Amino acid sequence: MIGIIDYGVGNLFSLKSSFSEVGAEAFVSGNPEQLATADRLILPGVGAFGDAANKLRQSGLDRFVLDQAAAGKPLMGICLGMQLLFEDSYEYGHYQGLGLLKGSVVPMEGALPEGLKIPHIGWNSLHKVNPHSKLLANVEEGEFVYFVHSFYASGCDESLAATTEYGLNITAAVEKGNIFGCQFHPEKSGKVGLKILRSFASERR
Repeated sequence: MIGIIDYGVGNLFSLKSSFSEVGAEAFVSGNPEQLATADRLILPGVGAFGDAANKLRQSGLDRFVLDQAAAGKPLMGICLGMQLLFEDSYEYGHYQGLGLLKGSVVPMEGALPEGLKIPHIGWNSLHKVNPHSKLLANVEEGEFVYFVHSFYASGCDESLAATTEYGLNITAAVEKGNIFGCQFHPEKSGKVGLKILRSFASERR
């Protein structure tokens, strides 16, 4: 059973539908007691880092996520949800993240070559960095997934699972122990995204 954390940010029901497509039972909830019954958790997110971090803390779900992660429960962040797993973000200010992974979220502006549009929107290929990644075990080198973002994770070599090339090598997926993350949207990434969600749903603890 997969619990999709509802803290007021993210397209939650498309995720739930995608898990149904791979034969995994999932539910959406903002109730910690109900979410605690799940075998694994999804932290979704779209929008601005600071706003999402504040909503997570105001709901008290930040402490719940940290406790569940510390207990060894598999946790996957998606898009902004992945960024929240890191120590901090420099998106229109400086904000603290959950600190489950080392690294900072930084702007593409000023880092990308001139002429490349921001945000990075659309399909792009994955370059697998960690050959032992459980999340990407069924993904072939160079397969395409769907991105929508203007900021990216930096300084996260110890958890880096895959990159994508967009003027520079951008963090696309991370994995460390029971913590996983996708900068792209697997629920919008067709068959490749479904393979990733299936791997997370069946990952052995």
